Amino acid sequence: MSAADRVREIVAAALTDPTLVLDGVEVTAAGKRKLVRVTLDRRPDSDADGWAAGPTPALSLDDIAEHSRRISDALDGDDPFGGAAYVLEVSSPGVGRPLRTPRHYQRNVSRLITLVTRGGEPTEVTGRIWRAGPESVAVVVDEGGEPQSFAYADIERASVVVEFTSSNEKDE
Repeated sequence: MSAADRVREIVAAALTDPTLVLDGVEVTAAGKRKLVRVTLDRRPDSDADGWAAGPTPALSLDDIAEHSRRISDALDGDDPFGGAAYVLEVSSPGVGRPLRTPRHYQRNVSRLITLVTRGGEPTEVTGRIWRAGPESVAVVVDEGGEPQSFAYADIERASVVVEFTSSNEKDE
C-alpha cells in the first residue's frame, strides 16, 4: 500500500462527521518533507430520489480548523511516513473547481454555472442550477424560464460562474 493510500485511510477514519465528504488526498514530496493536501466538502442534502433542490452550506474556517486538528492527531498517531516530517494542508474545494461528479452539481444548486455539451456542435450554456440528481442536472437558462435537463454524460465540462452579487440582491 502506498503512503498516499495509507494517508487516505487514516484521514477517512478520522472524519466522523456524516455531513462531510473526503473530496481528495494528495501526498507529494516537498524537499525533505511530505506535503499532505486534504480537501473536504460538505455532503449535499438530497431527497429520497437522489435529487438536491437546495444549496449546500460551505465549510467554515472553524470547521476546517477543527477537522485539521483531528486529521493531524490521527496522522501523528499512526505515523504513515515513518517519522519523516510532513506539512498538512486542509481545505475545501474552491469555487473554481470544475464540476465533474453529480455531487459537485448537487452542492452547487442555485448557483450560476456555464457548461459545454458534448457531441456534434458543442454548445455553451449559462444558467442557474435548479435541481441536480444522480444522472442529470436541471438548469434554468432564461430567468423565469423552464428548467432544461442535461445528462451528465452529455456535459463535456462545467464550472461555477463567480457572482459578485447574490440572486436576492438582483431582485431588489
